[in-house]
Amino acid sequence: MSRKKIDSWKDLKVLQKAHELVLEIYKITNSFPDDEKYRLIDQICRASSLIPTNIAEGKGRRSKKDYIKFLIIARSSAEEVKYLLLLSKDLNFISDELYEEMINNYDEVGKMLNGLIRSLNKSV
Repeated sequence: MSRKKIDSWKDLKVLQKAHELVLEIYKITNSFPDDEKYRLIDQICRASSLIPTNIAEGKGRRSKKDYIKFLIIARSSAEEVKYLLLLSKDLNFISDELYEEMINNYDEVGKMLNGLIRSLNKSV
């Protein structure tokens, strides 16, 4: 079975998934209290958007080493979002069910990033 060549960051499944999650985070935070606008809302929206942003920026770099560095940063941002989701749950801004669903989605993105990093490391 031959693999499809990835020419653009737009073709990466992990970026597509991460982008969907950014949109979901923006929807979720619409129901947060207004006084969280410049605190938790800003922080979780920024952290979630950094995941696909770093994937795209890394894909545009000249070297695989740089690309991997940006993927590691994206993976770190996914972990930051997971903590902010926990905080949101503990502040009763999101339900336990929504928390679990989002954590599972971010775990999947983390696994996808790990797989991409491993694949790139093999070819460095």
